[in-house]
Amino acid sequence: MFSLAYRMLGTRADAEDIVQDAYLRWQSASQEEVRAPKSYLTTVVARLSLDSLKSARRKRETYVGEWLPEPIVEPPGASAAEMAESLSLAFLHVLETLTPDERVAFLLREVFDADYAEIAATLDTSESNCRQLIARARKHIRDRRPRFKVDRAHQQSILQQFLLAAQTGDPSQLLPLLSAEVVLHSDGGGKVPATINPIYGADKVSRFFEGIAKKGATRGITAKLVSVNGAPGALLMHGETRSAVVSIELNDTGLVERIFFVVNPDKLPA
Repeated sequence: MFSLAYRMLGTRADAEDIVQDAYLRWQSASQEEVRAPKSYLTTVVARLSLDSLKSARRKRETYVGEWLPEPIVEPPGASAAEMAESLSLAFLHVLETLTPDERVAFLLREVFDADYAEIAATLDTSESNCRQLIARARKHIRDRRPRFKVDRAHQQSILQQFLLAAQTGDPSQLLPLLSAEVVLHSDGGGKVPATINPIYGADKVSRFFEGIAKKGATRGITAKLVSVNGAPGALLMHGETRSAVVSIELNDTGLVERIFFVVNPDKLPA
């Protein structure tokens, strides 16, 4: 249930609140209402998440800079490989571009294998409309997600190289790792310095890291390799203080195509 709520909302605390609310409703429901506990709980969590997501989308319109999902940071390799694809920051970032109804319909069908009748009941709509919602979501995500699997060991190797190059800010080390279409996403929430808008293109991304290195912003930073939403990632530390969570996405040639920097202190692991 947490997995569904988190994929819907992208924040751990909100997902935990949804699960707690769903559990209380389950406890107070009659036996007639809960003939199939899994189906009942899935429906309740999905509906609560849908309401919460609609409210959250309005709040995010006034968010300072780009909003990124709150990362789940665990020891390396902690998440099951089969769930990593639908849990990655890159995937959740794409989900943000769907409408709330498209998001819940897509997740219920593609990730949690719900049937169309169950999805229709959850969204209080017809099965035909559900199929249209899912079809639109599939196309939208397919157009924005890679159609290949990345070797985990290779991704971790590229991540380590990228972190070293970013710390030095040396373009000769950075540029060979970056796709020409690379995009840097950064979320500071207005609480710490971060880019307001995404940075597009290898040259601009390289110059960004070169600039912060020259300012001394990377001095004293150490990187701890972790699992970020099921994929290789890094927790950046400045002494004993957590300063950022980093995740990357590679293209089909093994170059970095998406970079996610979460620096908002409210979203960093405790």
